[in-house]
Amino acid sequence: MSETGELFLGIIAFAVLIMALIQVYAIFAGIRLAKRVDQLAVQLDQEIKPLLANLTALSSEAARAAALAAKQAERIDRVFGELVQRVDETLAAAQEFVTGPARQGMAIMAGVRAVIDSFRSMREASRRRTASRPTVDEEESLFIG
Repeated sequence: MSETGELFLGIIAFAVLIMALIQVYAIFAGIRLAKRVDQLAVQLDQEIKPLLANLTALSSEAARAAALAAKQAERIDRVFGELVQRVDETLAAAQEFVTGPARQGMAIMAGVRAVIDSFRSMREASRRRTASRPTVDEEESLFIG
């Protein structure tokens, strides 16, 4: 082989050696990176799992509290509905208690007034009849005989 061939062969061997060293370094760097990623995953798993468990418990408690609040709101709505109905019934009974006798009293008063008015009209009619009759002197003067 010629010197140039040996030189090129040496250059190729040196380049292959450098490439092999770079590949070995890349493999070790990859292994270290994999270990660090694994440690990070373990650390995240250890720190995040309790947080996720707490968040899950918190969300289930919040859902339970919301369900209880909805039930309480329904109960309050029902109680207030019954309260309003009872107040309406009580007010209607009180109004009937007050206005019922008042209506009856007004009807009695109207009846009494009608009776009094009829007595007055009868007395007026009687007065008019007596006022239109001629007196005894007037009757004698009208007598022809």
